[in-house]
Amino acid sequence: MGALWRYIQYGYLVVGVIFIVEGILKWNSNKEQALFMFGFAIFIILVFFFKRNFRKKIEQNNRQKK
Repeated sequence: MGALWRYIQYGYLVVGVIFIVEGILKWNSNKEQALFMFGFAIFIILVFFFKRNFRKKIEQNNRQKK
């Protein structure tokens, strides 16, 4: 199960990149929506780093217990 979560977490980066691209494409037509996309992309990327850090701490704790 741990290996699965390693790959799933990269889905956050994929979604973040998609929102960045959407924000760039909407910049000229609707700046308010583009800024929302950029903000959401930043949030998703921060979630990726938080989850990665948390997963590494859990794995390290599990190794120490064994």
